[in-house]
Order: sequence, then C-alpha cells, then structure tokens
Amino acid sequence: MDFESLGLSAPVLQAVSEKGYTTPTPIQEKAIPIVLMGRDILGCAQTGTGKTASFVLPMIDILAEGRGKMRMPRSLILEPTRELAAQVAENFDIYGKYNKLSMALLIGGVSFDDQERALEKGVDVLIATPGRLLDHFERGKVLLNDVKVLVIDEADRMLDMGFIPDVERIVGYLPKLRQTLFFSATMPPEIKRLADRFLQNPKEVTVSPPASASTTIVQGIAVVPEEEKREALRRLIKEQDIKNAIVFCNRKRDVAILQTSLKKHGFNAGALHGDMSQPARMETLEKFKAGDIQILVASDVAARGLDIVDMSHVFNFDVPFSPEDYVHRIGRTGRAGKTGHSFTLASPDEGSLVEAIEKLIGTEIPRIVVPGMETIAFEPSDGRRRGRGRGGRSGGRSGAAPERSRGPRREHREPREERAPRAEKPVEQPIEGASVVAREQRPERQNRGRRLEREQVREATPHREPHHEPRREPRAERPQRSPDRRRDRDDGPAPMGLGDHVPAFLARSFR
Repeated sequence: MDFESLGLSAPVLQAVSEKGYTTPTPIQEKAIPIVLMGRDILGCAQTGTGKTASFVLPMIDILAEGRGKMRMPRSLILEPTRELAAQVAENFDIYGKYNKLSMALLIGGVSFDDQERALEKGVDVLIATPGRLLDHFERGKVLLNDVKVLVIDEADRMLDMGFIPDVERIVGYLPKLRQTLFFSATMPPEIKRLADRFLQNPKEVTVSPPASASTTIVQGIAVVPEEEKREALRRLIKEQDIKNAIVFCNRKRDVAILQTSLKKHGFNAGALHGDMSQPARMETLEKFKAGDIQILVASDVAARGLDIVDMSHVFNFDVPFSPEDYVHRIGRTGRAGKTGHSFTLASPDEGSLVEAIEKLIGTEIPRIVVPGMETIAFEPSDGRRRGRGRGGRSGGRSGAAPERSRGPRREHREPREERAPRAEKPVEQPIEGASVVAREQRPERQNRGRRLEREQVREATPHREPHHEPRREPRAERPQRSPDRRRDRDDGPAPMGLGDHVPAFLARSFR
C-alpha cells in the first residue's frame, strides 16, 4: 500500500514524497483513514513506528478549510516533553508547507510574550506541554472552547511524569463535541481507564504487542562492577563502528559527570537533561542531529519520540528502573527498518531489573563480554526489584524518589493499661517568709537576677510588710451575686501596690 491509497490530499502527498517516504508504516496505514473519517482513535504502537505522522498528516487535511480565531485554536496536541512538542511542530512545518496553516508552540523555557503574540493572531494548530498551556489559560491568553481535534500523545509518559491531573483539567475545558486521538506506546490499566473517559466509541489501532522491542535492534548486556562501568563503556564505544549514539543514565547528575569523563578521554560528547535551559537543550539537539556531536549523554528526556536519522547505537549506562523505559530507550535506534545496536551495562545486583525487562519484551537479552574485562554473573535475587537511589540501592521507577529506611519494627509493644502511671508532682503549700529562699532553690532561668533584685528592693522598703495574696476560693463556694446588680468597687481588699496611702479617687465606688 502507498500513501495515495490512504485518501490524503495532493498537497500533503507532495510534501510526503519530497521527504522521501513512499510506503506508510502499519500504524499510519491503519490510523490515517480512520482519522479522516472523523472517528476517535485509541492507538497503541511501539516507539519508532511513525505515530506522529499518523495524526499529523490527516490533521493537515482536516484543518485545510477554515481559519483560527484570536486566542481560540482549532486543534490541540498535548505532549509530555518540550522535545516531543518541538518535534511535532517540525513535522507540521515539513508536511504542511503547501497548506496555509498557522501554528503555535507553547513550551517552557521560552518567552511568554512571543507565545502570546502568536496566540493573538489566531492559530489552527496549538502544540503544548500541559503545564505551559495551563499557565496561558489562567492568564486568559488562550480559550479552548473552539477545539475541534484533540491529540493526547505519549499518554503513558504523561502518567509517568505526573501530568495526568493537568491533562484531565485541560480536557474539562474543551467542548464535548470533538474528535480525540489518543496514542500511547504502552497500555497499562490506568491509561485504559483514562482513554475510556476521554474517547467516544473509539476505534482501537494496535500494530504490535505493547512494549515490545523492534526486531531490527541487535541487543546485548554486559555485567560489570559498578565502579568499572565508565571503563567498560569506553571500551565498547571504541570496539563499535559508531556513527552517532545516545548514552542513557538514570539520574540527571550522572549525565554531566559521564559527559565530562568521556570528553576527558577524547570522545566528542554532549549532554541533555531536564535541568538544562530550553535554548541549551535545543542547541544540543541540533548539533547532535547535524553530526557536530557524536555521543549524546542523556536522561530519559531523550527516550521518547526523538527522531534522529540513522541512529546507529544506544548505550544504557544504567539499567532503567522501569522495563517500559528500556523499550523506549533502545527504540531510538533501528528505526525505519534499519539495523540498530543496543548495549546495556548492568551491575551484579541488578539482576531483578533485567529479569523484569526480559519478561516484558518476551525474550532473553544476549550476554556479551567487554574486551579486556572479566565476565561476572548476577547476584542471587530475592525477588524484589531494586534501583539505586540517592543514598543507596533502594528505589523505584525512573525519576522516583528513593524510599526511606524505616528501621526495625518493634516485636512487642507494652499494652497501654499496663504502663506505670506517671508520678504526680506534689503541690507545694505557700510558706510565710520563704518566698526568696524558694526562688533561689529553683533552676537557673534567664531572668533570675532581675527577680532577685525586685525581691531585695521589696524587703528593703520600711513601710511595707510582706504580703501574701490569699488563695482563691473554689468557684462553687463564692457568694452568689445578683445578676441585675453591678459589682461594688468597695468589695474585696484595697488596691495593691500603693502601701497604706491609697488616693481617695481610687477608693471611690462607681455604679
């Protein structure tokens, strides 16, 4: 089957032909006619199968007629990362060059003002990450009540990155009558339930088993001590005929360390991770695509959707915590039917992680030997999956915080009723003439000296006798006063603090 039989328009077919594509991929062959019919789609296909073109090409034809209003886009495409959003925008530029469609890209790390100016002109296609789109929406710079086509791409990655609440909020702002295209490389139960909420009578399109590795990728895994991984990586790179390669690390801080180490040993290496500014990330990607950088050390931000022409090798410096991430990482090579190579460096204690990957992909990863290094085996597993966190070897999925050590649990806890009661503090009765001595016997306090000075001054006053305020009577024993009579000011003792000479105006009674 060729693209002409899919029902695409002549301008789109001309752009596809100029790009050099003649035969659609299985996901494109099944999805494009359904999208052109206006139906919702639930698409599941492994990475590198052409999912992007499967919705970009028919959307260009759907949006060919009409024009976007100011701040009211006609279609919306949600992507989990800036790189994926930028790549989709690039696809619209390539395949829509013969159509007069306006487009805006809303991603972080770029000026709000430039994005707002693009929205004010009116756009046909809005490509955005969830966080930046909500920022514009809350500012009143974009309205979503005119969206006719919604695309949620890489939904499982959205779930991993914690974007699902934002996606649900965005969908709540959209009109109920719309066409929704839902794509995911894997289909866990959470994603399936989400799709059931967003889609109306969708057509399911599955072209391969979920999370399966491409048959065009030659895989291998080497078990080496953790402290010798850098040396093992350098030897593998020197042994292979590498055109370009991505080296994946689990942690962002390890990306910079490994890139510095490779450059120190004479390799042409760059770095890409989520803490870099957007201009720096785009500049690094452009240099890598142009061949100015041969080896790109990256975090999982580069594991999804990046379409690098003729990627020859992928190296996993760390075994990914999530088996699905392994499939996405190695999917950067072996694309468009070409042969790719993937090599993973595993520590002896990561056997459980490797077993989970092999169970997911349904095949055993061949063991290889690093030239000049001793072959070792995995340590016996206790059945629990482990990953190295910040301070040790306990962890979870990629990007998750390591679990804290809880310490040993108590074998037995004493029943509450059998605990010894606390000793009650004896009540000290006031003793006449012992006020200063009692204060001196108390523990040291910050203002002890000041109190002692005040006591000494009081004792040195000749006309004042030591006075002890009588204890208050219990509330129940106090005499009852009439509710309709105010308290007489003459009741009770004379005002304190003036000695025996009380001014007359203080001793008067007021009613």
